[in-house]
Amino acid sequence: MDTKELLKKVRKIEIKTRRLSDHIFGGEYHSTFKGRGMTFSEVRQYQFGDDVRNIDWNVTARYNEPYIKVFEEERELTMMLMVDISGSELFGTDEQFKNEIVTEISATLAFSATQNNDKIGLILFSDAIELYIPPKKGRSHVLRIIRELIEFKPKSKLTDISEALKFLSNVMKKKTIVFLLSDFITEDDYKQNLKIAAGRHDITGIRVYDKREEEIPNLGMVQMQDEESGELVLVNTASKQVRTNYSKYYNEKVGFFKETFTKSGAGTIDCRVDEGYVKKLLGYFKRR
Repeated sequence: MDTKELLKKVRKIEIKTRRLSDHIFGGEYHSTFKGRGMTFSEVRQYQFGDDVRNIDWNVTARYNEPYIKVFEEERELTMMLMVDISGSELFGTDEQFKNEIVTEISATLAFSATQNNDKIGLILFSDAIELYIPPKKGRSHVLRIIRELIEFKPKSKLTDISEALKFLSNVMKKKTIVFLLSDFITEDDYKQNLKIAAGRHDITGIRVYDKREEEIPNLGMVQMQDEESGELVLVNTASKQVRTNYSKYYNEKVGFFKETFTKSGAGTIDCRVDEGYVKKLLGYFKRR
């Protein structure tokens, strides 16, 4: 992709997702994710109904009348986008691939965070950490994140969510808002590493999937390729047993995702490529 085409794509995504974050998600994001705590703002004279635990005894003694400490929410937060860029993300049967939807969702979330003057970082992962962009503020930083999401070419096509979560725990020591975007069709058991990461951070798993992944249609003998391993396999889709086994495998992976995230205290969002993500994100923010 040449520079002109890349910039055109970045601009197109910015226009679409910034409009969404400005008019829909900005306020919801602010009210959903709270700051790290309360920070001292000022002292003022005590008023009826004030919490006596906030009395500033030093100032009270100096002026011989009660004064209280006033606190305000410390708003500045850090958002980390963790994005699966393995081979399975390059799949789609309608107008868009999964990775294109992932890019739009990531950009929308990033611009929503920017509205609140929060920092945004990026972790791109396969079965290894492919790229890490430390959290920073500002529009130009968000545009760099979008460029990487569009253009970055991973070295591996495999997936290891555990490895990504371990990296997150190592680099982010303070509480962070984390959005982990993947299809979560992986063989690795990420339960323990998710539990550790979710104990410190506010994590939401966003599962992006295509309707054709949910079941195999009856199309007779079909040659299929595993996007992650590259293996070509001849599959008899006319076999009911083959279709049943696939559905069982797929549902087990989805069930593991939902159960593991819920038990870890993390949130989940399901986004099907052809259904749109706006209502899903907005509904999630409102429920929280």
